Amino acid sequence: MSGMTKNNADRDTLRALADEGNELALDRLADLADQRDDQQELSDLLDEGCLRAGQLLTVRAVNKGDLLELQRLADAGYDEAGNELNRLLAGPATSDN
Repeated sequence: MSGMTKNNADRDTLRALADEGNELALDRLADLADQRDDQQELSDLLDEGCLRAGQLLTVRAVNKGDLLELQRLADAGYDEAGNELNRLLAGPATSDN
């Protein structure tokens, strides 16, 4: 099997397992989406209840300083995003002068 076909088969198998409720398969799908830099799939996985996707999206938002994204993630149910948002908001204020 070629590398691409094997990856697709693996992804399809993981998706099937995740659809049956396997949380580890859902986490692995999130890792694969992160490797592909596929933020939309990560968001979709978070909507499915994948905490690993929430973790990966939170790290991305913190690295970018994206407070609105952190709020969206917290509203979607990933509590750690809310904690990170509060941490960033409580940091020292900066002046635009």
